[in-house]
Amino acid sequence: MNVQGCDASVLLDDTANFTGEKTAGPNTNSIRGFNVIDTIKTQLERQCPGVVSCADILAAAARDSVVALRGPGWNVLFGRRDSTTASLSAANSNLPSGASSLSTLISSFSNQGFTANEMIALSGAHTIGQARCTTFRNRLYNDNNINASFAAALRPNCPSSGGDNNLSPLDSTATSFDNRYFNDLINQRGLLHSDQELFNGGSADAQVRTYSLNPATFNRDFASAMVKMSNLGPLTGSSGQVRTNCRRTN
Repeated sequence: MNVQGCDASVLLDDTANFTGEKTAGPNTNSIRGFNVIDTIKTQLERQCPGVVSCADILAAAARDSVVALRGPGWNVLFGRRDSTTASLSAANSNLPSGASSLSTLISSFSNQGFTANEMIALSGAHTIGQARCTTFRNRLYNDNNINASFAAALRPNCPSSGGDNNLSPLDSTATSFDNRYFNDLINQRGLLHSDQELFNGGSADAQVRTYSLNPATFNRDFASAMVKMSNLGPLTGSSGQVRTNCRRTN
């Protein structure tokens, strides 16, 4: 298991005698788009069977989706192979939750070889996408470092009980890859507790301000950190396999 899916372990479905990573706390009912990967894999298998791994598809799709939403591009190295195993426990322990503190975020990313600034840049991926009510409800009703009008606007869609799977955007331009996420943090409009931890009087504040004022700097640092993430211990050579179906081993 790797945090970006460098070995595609996250794509493996549970079976009667195998437990994958899709039901890990940070992933369950959250990580989506598996059908998109299935479609890409099916088309590639028709054209060049047994050549392109699911791990390489994930790495390319991560880059291409950012580019499609007007974000930066980066060079993707290919040649990864797919794992034949997965680790629910590793996913639960290695992936930080939306309730994480700044120190937990720094530690979690440091354990994977990332600096604090690289963690902040990668957190900027929250410029796109949505989160479930259950992941930010506690922030809405209990955190003090949240803009009052922002919280009030979110509460009807995320009541104090019920509506766990109701979605809200992670930043105010959630279908564009930009630096708005960091401006939102400065205005105490971070959706997740872990988001706002990046701008809460701590060591990350200065970098958040830098990214809020310099979109080109953010884009450069994000792209660089994504290259690093996509090369976290990939399986190569004769290790692993090239799955025919990304949801199961061959």
